[in-house]
Amino acid sequence: MAYVYITMNSPVGELTLVGRGERLAAILWENDKPTRVRLGEMSADPASPVLLETERQLNEYFAGKRKQFEVPLDFTGTDFQKRVWAALLTIPFGETRSYSEIAVQLGDIKAVRAVGAANGKNPISIIAPCHRVIGASGELTGFAGGLKAKELLLTLEGAHALHNKPGTAVPQKRRSKLPDPNQGLLFAE
Repeated sequence: MAYVYITMNSPVGELTLVGRGERLAAILWENDKPTRVRLGEMSADPASPVLLETERQLNEYFAGKRKQFEVPLDFTGTDFQKRVWAALLTIPFGETRSYSEIAVQLGDIKAVRAVGAANGKNPISIIAPCHRVIGASGELTGFAGGLKAKELLLTLEGAHALHNKPGTAVPQKRRSKLPDPNQGLLFAE
């Protein structure tokens, strides 16, 4: 099945929305590395229903009128990457998690670096909120859209208070308890 795309302007720069069939396959950043998310050939489709709906919902999000997205997703990656991306979808609006907390949620604290690598390859940025994952010290860490975009998204969600300062703790009111890792993820294979 072929990939189709549209572009949209946003407060974090031009975004490329990519669909496959009736599902959203990627949200790519203006200066995204071509190797970060590998997709097949794409063609422009300004009438794609899923892409137009994604654009509408993203505009609502940027306007402060939407906290959850209701777009069917098509993640392409390894089984482990899909587990990490599913874990991202469990992070509530306005809250953050550390890479180690995601690893614990997945049942393997030793997988912190692998969680970071999978987070960096997240094809559906913003909707699968990789921007809500921060360093254990509370620092803003690597982000495909750039740290300014990450800070803007967190500020938009009310999870600001992070300024990339070493040793800055994440305010507890911005976090909730992690779900029990034995409860599983929202999406199963």
